[in-house]
Amino acid sequence: MIICGKEEAVIQSRGIHFREGQDEKITFPKVAVGVFSRHLFNELVSKYPCKEIGYMHMANFEKNVYVLKYNNHEIVLFMAGVSAPHISGDLEELSYHGVKTFIIFGNCGVLDKTIPDCGIIIPTMAYREEGTSYHYVMPSETIDLSDKYKDIFKTILKEYDFDYREGPTWTTDAFYRETRDKVNYFKEKGCLCVEMEASAIAAVCQVKNLDYFTFYYAGDNLDSVVWDKRSLNGALELDKKKEVALLALELASRIEENIKNA
Repeated sequence: MIICGKEEAVIQSRGIHFREGQDEKITFPKVAVGVFSRHLFNELVSKYPCKEIGYMHMANFEKNVYVLKYNNHEIVLFMAGVSAPHISGDLEELSYHGVKTFIIFGNCGVLDKTIPDCGIIIPTMAYREEGTSYHYVMPSETIDLSDKYKDIFKTILKEYDFDYREGPTWTTDAFYRETRDKVNYFKEKGCLCVEMEASAIAAVCQVKNLDYFTFYYAGDNLDSVVWDKRSLNGALELDKKKEVALLALELASRIEENIKNA
């Protein structure tokens, strides 16, 4: 049984790690972009001016954290952890350094075959079928997702000529247990897609008083007789996915501009 308490945890985040010569007292930008795809992450690091400022350390790998410059704005860039426990750790560690707003995006499985490959999905609420969120907020079937930056994002989508769908998502932590019965159940609930992080992002940010916006681009299709992989492989349709990454940078830079002008 998971018990959600309000007291502080025994283990507290101490932030990211720093290599020799890196400035441990650096002031982090207030806005961060997290991308789940390593292909897109590497593309952004190679395409835009980036400075490595530290790294996040796990038992079996490390991932670098950068400050990226886009439209004369500095933005924290990190490779977002896949799964609810992993992304919750990212949020905890980066917010320790003063990051207040997170834009997190990546691919998802679709429960509606009419959503095209790489099509944009804006989730409105998440069905909580993972465990992490229950350690942060009280049990419930769903959790609402922030719409604070939705209007700005829709403006960007229009400017860049992107169509989109908007609706509930299903957050799971067992991708090999996405059974046909479950797919049909969540489809009947109105879910457009399935992923592994949304409900946890919402819960962590609610408790930590952080702003966030999360969106997806369509990957594999579960709304078919036989599973349709589509461009689930991150290296496929990479040019389309690069355009999606640009949407996240645009949103982050406009939020940063609004913060400066406030």
